[in-house]
Amino acid sequence: MKPRRGRIIPFPVGRARPPADEASLVEIRRCNGAEALVVKSLLESERIPVVLRSRIAHSVHPFTIGDQGEVTVLVPGAEAARARRLLERL
Repeated sequence: MKPRRGRIIPFPVGRARPPADEASLVEIRRCNGAEALVVKSLLESERIPVVLRSRIAHSVHPFTIGDQGEVTVLVPGAEAARARRLLERL
């Protein structure tokens, strides 16, 4: 059996700039917090700015139940199609 090779994601040289206008943001995914951080890292490695939005109350002992823990991943509208293509490969 031939070993599978993984894909190397290059470390970003510069940071993606945050979107100037929040009205131009488009939702591309809803997921839990851990998955949202992975998605954000992948998109930012491709220089796509990302905003994560959730209803999780930040505290010393955060907990979530069901949809309360859902995180919405937002990107600028101009980058939405490219971001969706990247996520389809996962």
